[in-house]
Amino acid sequence: MRQMIQDEQFTNVQRAQAGLTRLFLKAARSGTFYRVLKNDKPLGVLIPNRMWEDLLEDLEALSSPRYLKAIAKARRETKSYSLDEVKKKLNL
Repeated sequence: MRQMIQDEQFTNVQRAQAGLTRLFLKAARSGTFYRVLKNDKPLGVLIPNRMWEDLLEDLEALSSPRYLKAIAKARRETKSYSLDEVKKKLNL
């Protein structure tokens, strides 16, 4: 999984206004998003819908106490599995 900062591109407000649909399509194809600037100051972000839905899903999961407890428990576990063991468990 990549960090989102690697997916960030920049555009100015004039370019965004002139080609909003084109920017969304380009961002969706490349898996990126655009930070929109005016006079080198950020105004906001253009995020393709699929990326937005994924972010909302992640935020919803992170707001779940049950999910956070499961993550904390998994981090405390010291047992590890070899690649062969994982493949066997997943029937790969």
